[in-house]
Amino acid sequence: MKKTLLAITVSAFAFLIVSCRNHHSPLATPKHAVLVFSKTVGYRHKSIPDGIRAIRNLGDANRFAVVATEDAGYFNKDSLRKFSAVIFLSPTGDVLNEEQEKAFQEYIRSGGGYVGIHAATDCEYEWDWYGKLVGGYFESHPDQQVAKIQVVDRKHPSTAHLPEIWERKDEWYNFKSLNPDVNVLMKLDEASYEGGNMNNNHPIAWYQYYEGGRIWYTGLGHSSEAYTEPAFLNHILGGILFAIGK
Repeated sequence: MKKTLLAITVSAFAFLIVSCRNHHSPLATPKHAVLVFSKTVGYRHKSIPDGIRAIRNLGDANRFAVVATEDAGYFNKDSLRKFSAVIFLSPTGDVLNEEQEKAFQEYIRSGGGYVGIHAATDCEYEWDWYGKLVGGYFESHPDQQVAKIQVVDRKHPSTAHLPEIWERKDEWYNFKSLNPDVNVLMKLDEASYEGGNMNNNHPIAWYQYYEGGRIWYTGLGHSSEAYTEPAFLNHILGGILFAIGK
């Protein structure tokens, strides 16, 4: 009798362990993965490791896997199809060759997502398709300083948590060759700082649907400190979730 009770108890305990594992296993396996690409040929931002660390933490907390690389070899058809979104984290210069560009185009046209952070507008100047994808190119910036951001769209997941006027310090980019088809999320109030040259029509974050892909960009994120700011991290998270289609 004791042996029978022991066997029943062991079997029940084993069943409980398996049941718990099966119950939690969907939470342990991310449904999405993102590729963080931060190759630099020109200026290199010291905040790149901080950005990667922050995006990994966001992934851990929000159930998406993160692969970070500076290897442009990831830009091939078989590799890119594994990712729900590609994040350009302050890359600079000519970072992709022609074959890699073609693979990235195919990825976007197949419904892939793209997130551009800060210097994502400071690369691939000779590739017009990329310029329209990211929404514009970096032209210049003044010294870092505090400025007021007008949050013009507070319904998007990347801005819903923000006030109508968001005041913070960053390196404020002036842009050229802006794509008029983007949906502006935030603008800079050029009267609130020195060095803006866009006649007070100064988008600093936007999104669009481009040739089948979901595209999101923010000009914020120059400093290491930015990647510890809850409001900025939620801004990035909303952009990532939009890009991966959640």
